[in-house]
Parts: sequence; C-alpha cells; structure tokens
Amino acid sequence: MDYHKDEYFTNRERSWLRFNERCLSEARDEAIPLFERLKFLSITASNLDEFLMVRIASLKDMVHAGYKKTDIAGMKADEQLALLYPAMHEFVDMQYECYNNLADAACGVGMVMLEHHEELTTKQAEFVDRYFEDNVYPVLTPMAVDSSRPFPLIKNKSLNIGALLARKEGTGLEAYGNAKSYSKAILSGVDVTDDVEKKKKKKQMDFAIVQVPSGLPRIVELPANKEGRKYIIRLEEIIERNISKLFLNYTVVCASPFRIMRNADLDIEEEEAEDLLMEIEKQIKRRQWGEVIRLETEKGIDKKLLDILKKELRVTGEDIYEIDGPLDLTFLMKVYGMEGFDEYKNKDNTPSDVPEIPAGSDIFEDIRKGDILLHHPYQSFEPVVRFVRSAAADPDVLAIKQTLYRVSGNSPIVKALAQAAENGKQVTVLVELKARFDEENNIVWARMLEKAGCHVIYGLVGLKTHCKICLVVRREEDGIRRYVHLATGNYNDSTAKLYTDFGLFTCAEPVGEDATAVFNMLSGYSEPLSWNRLAVAPLWLKKRLLKLIKRETENARAGRSCVIKAKMNSLCDPDVIAALYEASSAGVPIKLLVRGICCLKVGIPEVSENIKVYSIVGDYLEHGRAFVFDNDCDPEVYLASADWMPRNLERRVEIMFPVDDHRLKERVMRILDEQFEDTVKKHELMPDERYVKALAPEDSGYCCQMDFVKQAKEYAKSSAVSKTGGRRFIPIESSERKANENEE
Repeated sequence: MDYHKDEYFTNRERSWLRFNERCLSEARDEAIPLFERLKFLSITASNLDEFLMVRIASLKDMVHAGYKKTDIAGMKADEQLALLYPAMHEFVDMQYECYNNLADAACGVGMVMLEHHEELTTKQAEFVDRYFEDNVYPVLTPMAVDSSRPFPLIKNKSLNIGALLARKEGTGLEAYGNAKSYSKAILSGVDVTDDVEKKKKKKQMDFAIVQVPSGLPRIVELPANKEGRKYIIRLEEIIERNISKLFLNYTVVCASPFRIMRNADLDIEEEEAEDLLMEIEKQIKRRQWGEVIRLETEKGIDKKLLDILKKELRVTGEDIYEIDGPLDLTFLMKVYGMEGFDEYKNKDNTPSDVPEIPAGSDIFEDIRKGDILLHHPYQSFEPVVRFVRSAAADPDVLAIKQTLYRVSGNSPIVKALAQAAENGKQVTVLVELKARFDEENNIVWARMLEKAGCHVIYGLVGLKTHCKICLVVRREEDGIRRYVHLATGNYNDSTAKLYTDFGLFTCAEPVGEDATAVFNMLSGYSEPLSWNRLAVAPLWLKKRLLKLIKRETENARAGRSCVIKAKMNSLCDPDVIAALYEASSAGVPIKLLVRGICCLKVGIPEVSENIKVYSIVGDYLEHGRAFVFDNDCDPEVYLASADWMPRNLERRVEIMFPVDDHRLKERVMRILDEQFEDTVKKHELMPDERYVKALAPEDSGYCCQMDFVKQAKEYAKSSAVSKTGGRRFIPIESSERKANENEE
C-alpha cells in the first residue's frame, strides 16, 4: 500500500497556523489569569512575525523564481499562499477581537491601556507633552520625501508614523517654495499675486515619515490618580499627538502608524563564501533591504496616505493588514512585566535542586555514581553550568568540547569556556552561526571565545549543527575518563527556565567514544564507520528511527507486544509519517505529543486509525524530544535534539541518545504517560484537522506541567542517594491524579 499519497498529509504552513491558534486559545481562556492571557497574545504576535518573515517570504521567493515543486501535501507555492492568506487575515481578526476583550478586562482590574491620545485628561496631556519634549523630541528624525529626498529605507519590524503635510497659507514665497523661484517669477513679469492663488489651488500635499524610536520604552506609565488605577499610553500615540512640532511650517493633514515585515530568510552560498562569519554579517545587513511581505496600518488610514505606502513599498492586496487596534501586540509582554497585579499572574516557579548533585559536591564524582537525568525547567539548569565551570577550574581536566546553538545574552557557560581556555585547557567550541535570528549574537560570542584562546569552528558546509553536547576529558587515577552531557534543548540558562527539556549526564565509555567521534566529525573530515550508542543525523539517525518503527510494525504482525509513544516539537517528514501509517495499519497503538507542526492526519480508514495526536500548550513551552518503543515488553527509550522533520533528519547535525538506566527509563516513560493524561492544557487532533481542547470537569482537571513542578519539589526533598552511594530513583505518583482517583 502506498502511504505517501498527497491526501494523507496536511500542509505544513497551515498546520503551523493551527498551532498559533492553540496559543491564541490560551489568551482567550477565561480560566487563565488575565495577565497570563496578555502574555499569550503577545506570543502569538511574535510567532506570526517570524512565520511571515521566514515561511511566507520563502513561499513568495518560490513564486518569483517560478519554482513548481510541490510540498508534502502536493501543493505548489502559489496554491499554499492562496490557502494561507485568508487564514492569516482571519487569525489577525481573532487576535484583535481578543485584544479588545482583554483591554476591557484589564481596565476592570485597574490597568487602563489608553488606545488614543484623544482620551487623555488635561493633566495627563500636560504630562505627555512634557515627556515628549524632554525624552522623545531630541531622538526623533522626521524624514520628508520629495524630489531631492527619496523614500527612505524602512527597517524591518520597525514602527513608523506616516504623515501627509500641507504648507501653511502665507506669502507668495511659501507658495513658490523658495526665494529663487519667487524672484525669478517677478523678474520675468509674472503676476505673482494671481499666480500664487493658482498654485495654492493646485498645491499637492507632501509626505513624511517619523520612525518610532526602538530605543525608548514602547509604553509610558502616566502619573497615578486618586482612583489608584494605572494608566499607560503607547509611544506612537505620544508622537502622533505632538507630530506638528516636527513640521512647523506645515499643517499635518493626517498621520497614521504603520509597520512592515521584510523577507528575513538568509540565502547563504556557503561553498562560495571565503569566510562564513563575514558572509553571514553581510546577509544580516541585507535583511533590512528584503522584499516587503506585510504592511500593517491602522484601520481607517487616509486613502492617499495608504496609496503612497503601497506604491513605495510595492505591496498590494493580501499583504496589507488594516488593524483594528494597536500595531505590534508584542508590547503586551512589557505590560505583563509591569509591577503589581500579581494576583492576575501565575506564581513564579523556582526550579528545584537536583538531589543527585548536592550543593558543594564533586560533580564528576556524582556522575561516576550513575547516569543523571535532568528535567527542565522543573529541575534547575544550574548543574549544567556547574559542569562546565567545574571543568574550567579543575586541574585534572585536559579538554572541553561543546556545541552552542542559542545562548543567553550574558551566558555563564560561554564565560566558563573562555576561562577554561585561559586556564590552559584545550577548548573546542562549535558556534552555529546560522541559528536564525541569533546570528549576530553568536558572531559576538564566537569572536570573544577566539580572543580567549578557544578553538572555534562553525560546523559543516551546508549543514546546521543543532545537536546539544558537551564533552569533558579528565585525567584520573585509573586513566582518561570522558564525561558527557547530552540534551534536547540549548545551552541557554534563560530559556531553560521557560522550555521543557531533558538533559543527561553520563560517563559511560561507549557514549564517551561516540562523543569524541562527533567532535572529530565536526572539526575535521572523520566520519566513523559505526556508532556505539548515539544516532547522528544527517547520515544515521533517520535510518535508525525508521528501523525502530519497523520493528514495532513487525511485532504487531507477529502478535507480539508493540507500542510507540513519542514527543516532539514538529512532525512533517513524509518517510517517517508513512512508516507510522504502516505501523498503524499493522495494529501498532501510536500516541504522539506534537507541540507545533503536524503533517500527519489521524482517523484515515485502514491507515491512521490507531494513531492519536495531542498538543500541549501551557505555561512552559514543550521543547523536549522523547521516544519510546515497546520492543515486545523490553522498552527502548531515546531522547534527541531532533524533531521528525526533513531539515532535522537530513540537513542538520543532530543526536538521538538512549536512556539506558532502567530507573531513568521508567522516569521518562512516566513523564510521557502523565502528559498524555493532561486534561487542562492538552489539545487533540481531529480527523478534520481541527484541534479540540480537553475540557476538564470543574475543579478536577489534571495539568501535567503544574504537577511536574510539585513532583520536582518533592523529589528534591527526598533522599535520592542511598547511604551506600548507589543511586536510586523514587517514582513519584502524580499527586493531583492520585487525589482525583481517591475521590472517584
């Protein structure tokens, strides 16, 4: 049977939009604290920006190039755009319907977000005008457009105000525009009085732009009033109120904010580039000149002003969004961060300690006692930082090798690596320069590490290095020992507090040998003939994955025990999906947790009837990748940096690694099972491609993320290390689920 038929797959981009709709559903959920809903709405705006700059831009590039190849669902680029445009406009309408509801609700609890400067009281207006004079006016640079001043470069994602101006009525000199033209008319005998009147009638309006400074706060808090309510106003409203002060000889006929999105998908010819770092720096600058793929304006913008923007920016039709509300809703994240209103926010969770790595212990000794599994953000990321810091300071450590994809702005790990090099260690760091929208940040880190004496490499030509691995080589009494940290998420101490991920510490020799082989492959031309425990993309991981799925399929046909459970960010590799379809047809029960894109369809008769797909969108971003294969009641459990996507399996360096310790296997399997049992944040994929959120009975819903917080705290208090030094894992029964079962 052919499991690759076009009708068996969902368009990838439409599936992504459905994911963003699930994020928006959190903003619309009245059971969620109000300010958390504002945060989710901000996230949907940021998500949509990136989708437009990369995915929609890529489709438009294909159309321009006459590219005829179809996607996984058999659709050409122009057909995909025709599908997506109405869906995006409908989504934006839903965003602003949600915003208006949330703004009303925020006003009801004492946070007043003024929509227009006309709403200011006299006292507030005086404050705003003074704020403009003192803080905003000195920063602004109005840009007129005429024959000598061409239309300026409008930066990607910048907020601007466009204005139509009319020269104030007055002298003949003003009507002529300059003294030279006026004098020339008089000397030539022209009746200037009559001519001035004619020129005034024919006079056309001028056009100008004011960029809203990104370096100033987008929201400004107004002085407190007797009611005790907070009033805020957006910076663009302050500028619009005072815009006439920028054009003293003109009357401002109309002014409206607008915002553009440009094609930001880098096109790097790596094989042609003499210096990859310099080539990427050039491409980053070119982002500001990319094709405009979206124009946002406020609803009711003056038609003449809109016509000028359409002409100069070369946008038409579906690329124009007339917005019923403030442009760029990402400002709501700033609103969320304002002081006060704690009762309308979730309580901050402090990640729990990892009992296998006690404070003040020798982390290398801790790892020698047995493999250690970390579950972030429920458990602290600090042991990972400590691992690198300890290696940097340890006189017995000979070498540190690490990959960096996305790191925080003030990364303690990068500092530790630099310190290690200064301490005389051999430090090799692969910095992935092509990490989208983190290129500039990573270039800075790469240069800093090189100055410190690290050997910095940029990976393999044509491939992104997305795996997360750190290898420490240490001299010990019984010889050289290799300590390895493998992870599903980035070495980023900031996102580790927000993203759910797994990490594994081990000093197992087979894994250490594989880790060395990975870095030799990245830094040279050494491809190992075989691997001990790791499966590495792009050459080996996909084959291994298909083999594991096939084994479950064969077990089903032979009447043996078989199950596949997997968690990932995205699923859109056609070969993997086809393999899952075949497994389902053979009778393998398959349960998938796919946070984002899912091109697999459920409920296809005799194809996917045994497949269930769920998505959890909650307070933490589900980022970990975990796979369980029953293997006839002898389960194999894997963690990975890779999603089941062609780019991960075929065009990136990724690592899938096994969880060998049976206690840690049990823990990962329990985590997955509890996520499948969620009744608060879980959405289920339906055969019609809609996602339906599980509706929990009132006061009895089970939220896996909140329960994991409790479990981590309980586990941190428990005695994880026995008196003999051997490690034991204490499985923690879900406290919430257990309570519900007792009630039943």
